[in-house]
Amino acid sequence: MRAAVVTAHGEPASYAEHPDPTLAGDQVKVRITAAPLVPLDLLCASGTSYFGPPALPYVPGVQGVGVTAAGERVWVASAAGMRPGDGTLAEQYVAAPDDVVPLPDGVTDEVAAAVGLSGVAAWGALTLRAALQPGETVLVLGAGGAVGQAAVGVAVAQGAGRVVAACRGEAAAERARHNGADAVVNLPDSGDVDELAALLGEALDGTADVVVDPVFDWIAAAATRVMTPFGRLVNLGGSAGDAATLSSATVRGKSLAVLGYTNNALSVEERAAALRSVVELAGQGSVTVEHWVRPLAEVADAWTDLASGATYVRQVLVP
Repeated sequence: MRAAVVTAHGEPASYAEHPDPTLAGDQVKVRITAAPLVPLDLLCASGTSYFGPPALPYVPGVQGVGVTAAGERVWVASAAGMRPGDGTLAEQYVAAPDDVVPLPDGVTDEVAAAVGLSGVAAWGALTLRAALQPGETVLVLGAGGAVGQAAVGVAVAQGAGRVVAACRGEAAAERARHNGADAVVNLPDSGDVDELAALLGEALDGTADVVVDPVFDWIAAAATRVMTPFGRLVNLGGSAGDAATLSSATVRGKSLAVLGYTNNALSVEERAAALRSVVELAGQGSVTVEHWVRPLAEVADAWTDLASGATYVRQVLVP
């Protein structure tokens, strides 16, 4: 088969011939129709992640969409780069039964691939971790990224009373508005917590009950300043920085909950339910993750674009 193949740690995958996967036990063979290239793919392939350097050569790709031999459209998960074995950036993939989730009608393969685990994270953070209640105010930090885009749409769909998005650039702001944000805050370059807190407070027209935070650092610190008593901040990542200086007086005085979230903590059943829920919303147009569909043959260029920051739009590769 043709596949994206990593032959050197830290180097882009190349489009090349690779052995077809073979079935073992109760595994399911899937003909891949669309697979996103995500930062985790690059991190694992670099050999610097805490999973350790993967054996070479291997096919990356931690998720994808395809069709089984029985003709069923499915989403699949992979541990490529984290455990031995090949991933989804190929014409074919062999999946464990627990990693196969049937897709609902009404959503294209490319859209389902673009939303995927980012949508699962947004859904899980809001519904499982924060237990969002109808009418509550939600602040989404990093709303220009895939998780942030999905979180805005999920919050609106779950009945949030007001949704405010914080991001950088007009393109990201437009994506947030398209997903239903009531207001958008352009993140300043100053790194000034007081300045950002003032901007957030004005956009919120008060305070936030729930904060979805894939960025952390000073941006999360500013968000805690504008949270309501007993508010919940759910952290999903540290794209702005791995550490944040939070005011003890603010956290204690408001009885705030600072909660961590990872998809890895979900049970198989929880992940499948979240995936189905958010993909159904995507099929209705309620949740969107901006994406660019390109041939798998262009994987090296796509890899370089993602690594260099030349594009922040999700790239979905099609065999």
